[in-house]
Formats: sequence, C-alpha cells, structure tokens
Amino acid sequence: MCNFCCKFAAKFIVCIKMASIKERISALQAQVEGMKANNSKELEELRLKLLSKKGEVGALMDEFKSLQKEEKAQWGAIVNQVRQSIETRFNELKEQINAQADTAAEHLDLTRTPDSIELGTRHPLSLVREEIIDIFSRIGFTVADGPEVEDDRHVFGMLNFAPEHPARDMQDTFFIEKQEGIQSPDDILLRTHTSSVQTRVMTSQQPPIRVLCPGRVYRNEAVSARAHCFFHQVEGLYIDKNVSFADLREVLLYFAKEMFGGDTQIRLRPSYFPFTEPSAEMDISCNICGGKGCAFCKNTGWVEILGCGMVDPNVLESCGIDSKVYTGYAFGMGVERIANLKYRVKDLRLFSENDVRFLRQFESC
Repeated sequence: MCNFCCKFAAKFIVCIKMASIKERISALQAQVEGMKANNSKELEELRLKLLSKKGEVGALMDEFKSLQKEEKAQWGAIVNQVRQSIETRFNELKEQINAQADTAAEHLDLTRTPDSIELGTRHPLSLVREEIIDIFSRIGFTVADGPEVEDDRHVFGMLNFAPEHPARDMQDTFFIEKQEGIQSPDDILLRTHTSSVQTRVMTSQQPPIRVLCPGRVYRNEAVSARAHCFFHQVEGLYIDKNVSFADLREVLLYFAKEMFGGDTQIRLRPSYFPFTEPSAEMDISCNICGGKGCAFCKNTGWVEILGCGMVDPNVLESCGIDSKVYTGYAFGMGVERIANLKYRVKDLRLFSENDVRFLRQFESC
C-alpha cells in the first residue's frame, strides 16, 4: 500500500473513532440531564456506572489515546465538561438525599410506643412445673438443683441400686463414653431421675431436710406418643426425726387437692423402688370423668401420677445420715404426666416439637 493510501486509511479510522466519541458524549450529556436517585444506594450505583475507573467516562478517556494531539485537546475539553456536569449533578442529588434523611430524623419521635411485637407464650410444662413448686413451697419445701450429667455413684450407687440392676444397663440408661486424657469417673451418664440431686443434698447437709428437686431426666426409650427419651420430673424429699408414712400420705393428699381440685381422692398401692421401703404408687380419682370411668383412666376411675415411699435406711447411711435417729419420705412425679391430666394432651411429643399452633393454646393459662 502506498503512503497516500496509508494516510487516508489512518484518517478514515480516526474519523470513525471521532464519530463514536461524539455519540458517546451525546449519550453521557443525556444521562446527566436525566440523573435521578431516591436513596444513597441508587446514588452510589450511578457513581460507579459513570465516574469510577471502569465507568463510562473512564472508558471514554481510554479511547483518546489513539487520537491526534489536536483532537485530544478539542474533545478532551468537552469530555471534562461532561465529567464536571456529572459531578455537579451527583453532589446536588447527594445533598437532596441527605436533606431528606435529616428531615425524617427531625420528625422521628423516640418517645412513641413501638409497634407491637407478637410475644410467645409460656410452655405448658413450665406452667405445671412452677405450679407444683408453688404448692409444695407453701408447706416449707425449697428447691434444690443438680447436674444433668452425673456419675453412677449419685444416680444409682447411693440409692441402693444393686450392681446388676437393669437400670444400670445401656438399654435403659444413656452412658457417656470416657474421653482419653480427661480425668473423670468411669461411669458418666445422663441422669435417669432427679433423685441424684437428693443424694447430693443429703451428703452436703444434715437433717432436717425438706427439698424439691425439679429437672430434666433421660431414659433410653423409643420416642412415641406415650414415651420420650427425655422428660421432666419433680421429686421431693423430707428427712427429720419421727417422720412417718402417715405424714407422706397427708402431704400427697394436700398436693392432689391443690393441683386437681378439692374433690380429688387418692389411693396408695404397694410397689417397689430400690431407694424406698415401704414403697407405693399413688393414684388420684380421674379428674376428667370424676371417677366414673373413661378412656383416659381405662374405665377404672383412677389415674396413676407418682411413686413414693419411706427412704430406705441403706440410702440414709450411704449419705452419712444416721438411720437410727432420722427417717424420711420421698416422692417423684413426671411433669408431662401432670400436664396431660391438667390440659388433656394425648401426645407427649407435642411438648418438645415447639409447634407454635400447639403453644398458642396456653396463652390464657
């Protein structure tokens, strides 16, 4: 190609680029006239689109590198004017948005009552647990607490459980595997009853003792409508001189009438527990049918609610209490069982599923 042709081609290319630059400058000028932003976020998006290094003004400046000095001076001044127009408009929009924010802040009433927030309700098990504690606190019982992760000694050994007792089997109890390098007893487990709290109380203080031990317990059972692998208990313990079975009966009768109504009757049936002797299970007259018989009480008119008995002398001695001087009674009940009777909940799983529809039924309780 001759020199003339090369120069002509170069000028032609420059003309094309100049036409492209003109179009883009015109487009930028049109954008400046229509620039709008309703908030800080939209304003920042505009800034990035137009004024950032990778924005439209920056891309336009990059194209000037291929122009002649005369064209750069001519069109560069125009582009700078457009850039200044964008910055001026950007600052105007920024001031407008800030002014709107200041006006909104001036009208903000910090003393105004906030919008109502839908509150949850108290859990039915918490309601029943606190009612049980309240009833026994009226006759001198205080609340004692203890760890849920316990050792075999406090859960079984000090409560007169034989070494071969089935409760010590893994099919009934959740044992925790000992971690290597950590100093701990060999038999660590999740407590199966809150009687472990009673043993801790008896070993830490001398009679008279009158305590209530509420808490969560764990059993290795299949989860169903009638059973769960964890549930809640409230156990009571009273130790003093000359405590009799008659005292136990009167305390339990008082509890039944306070919890289920003044017409409630009780009956005690002989039973067996390793830590009490004699032992009994207590039934109350069915509060659903009034003792006439229904599906809930299996047409017997009676419903079992707790186990009880006189503290076995072996338990007293293992805890450092002289069984020749002191006697005592103990009782224990499942909170879910009492809640079933009080609120007629047929499926134990509902208590632990956190279904808001179920919990809202107890808003008025």
